[in-house]
Amino acid sequence: MRTSNTIRTRGTARAAAAIVAGALALSLTACGGDDDGDEDKSGGTDKATESTVTLPKLDGESLQVAAVWTGAEQKNFKAVLAEFEKRTGAKVTFVPAQDPIINFLGSKVAGGAPPDVAMLPQPGAIKQAVDKGWAKPLGAEAVKELSENYSQGWQDIGKVGGKQYGVYYKAANKSLIWYNTQVFENAGASEPKTWDELLTAAQTVYDSGVTPFSVGGADGWTLTDWFENVYLSQAGPEKYDQLAAHEIKWTDPSVKEALTTLAQIWGKKDYIAGGAKGALQTEFPASVTQTFTGGDQPKAGMVYEGDFVQVNIGETKAKVGTDAKVFPFPAVGGDAPVVSGGDAAVILKDSKAAQALATFLASPDAATIQAKLGGYLSPNKSVDASAYPNDVQRKMAQALIAAGDDFRFDMSDQAPQAFGGTPGKGEWKALQDFLKNPKDIAGTQAKLEADASAAYGD
Repeated sequence: MRTSNTIRTRGTARAAAAIVAGALALSLTACGGDDDGDEDKSGGTDKATESTVTLPKLDGESLQVAAVWTGAEQKNFKAVLAEFEKRTGAKVTFVPAQDPIINFLGSKVAGGAPPDVAMLPQPGAIKQAVDKGWAKPLGAEAVKELSENYSQGWQDIGKVGGKQYGVYYKAANKSLIWYNTQVFENAGASEPKTWDELLTAAQTVYDSGVTPFSVGGADGWTLTDWFENVYLSQAGPEKYDQLAAHEIKWTDPSVKEALTTLAQIWGKKDYIAGGAKGALQTEFPASVTQTFTGGDQPKAGMVYEGDFVQVNIGETKAKVGTDAKVFPFPAVGGDAPVVSGGDAAVILKDSKAAQALATFLASPDAATIQAKLGGYLSPNKSVDASAYPNDVQRKMAQALIAAGDDFRFDMSDQAPQAFGGTPGKGEWKALQDFLKNPKDIAGTQAKLEADASAAYGD
């Protein structure tokens, strides 16, 4: 059995989850129509212009940074890299990568031209990069920034064999459901706090003439996120940790229970925009935009995914806090789930410049720049909440920091890439097939277990 990279909390996760979910429930629904602006409402200073970290002069040095980010996410990260260039004199080139990034990096390494730094979205990918001898440990300055600015849990998930390899520059709250306000108002639907209430809200929206859910099933990772929220809330943190480490099998009754629960939505073709066939042809960005275009007659009334949905909402005319609102993923079992994800900076070519960039990304300076641009959360506890451009993001960020170590990291991101992070394979493919045929619970479990066993080397 593989040792889990999951953060092992000390019996407080469920209570913390309830606190965080409660805070989100209170705060996210209270946001008004002025939440799309860039105004710093708390009157704080412009943290992006302050320097809290000392960086070396790197005139004449050049760096390549690889990430799978596209669109606004890539553009905003480039603004952070531009600040690093300004402060050090180095030249930084962003290298667009493809999923799975570990395969992309493998081809670069084989060709003798790996990027200096890569942004890896899975702890499992970090471990693979270390096992293959690609990743280099962080230096003293980067480790110092991490220890000052990050909770122990966020430091630990960037470690392999006790050594620090990753800087979790970007975090995600993956326990959110976004909804079209006009649709809910016209239907008379209210924000649910439990799974049963979610099913009631879905039926209410359906009865009003709008399909309840938009699902980006063409991207298998969205389906794993659905499963993880249901499983964490229903089975509890201990079982979640065990399944994440493959200490229990995917044929376990707890997995059957979670898939049966998911089928209450996935098994109703009229509840999903385009039915299963349509969902499997819908990529994540389109699953968001089709929920917030078309006025009060969009293709769907709700879409599940993390805080980063805001980036895609921004591509429509909808405004976060008025046209688009959000509620915490409802409690399926005792408590609402709190699932997090993130992207870590990992050094592949050890140099003074690469270590300096990792140090910068571990500082509040870098995170504050991107926080101001929106659609981003940082696990860096030294980032002032005033940096976030609206109340929705401020409250999400505050809840993330308040959770400390009491959260669970995305389960599929902890798995070996072959099982948890490869299009058309493993968990992604098994859940896509399950979306297509939600009655085949036993077959789905058997396929998940066979693929997991092979990937974990059991």
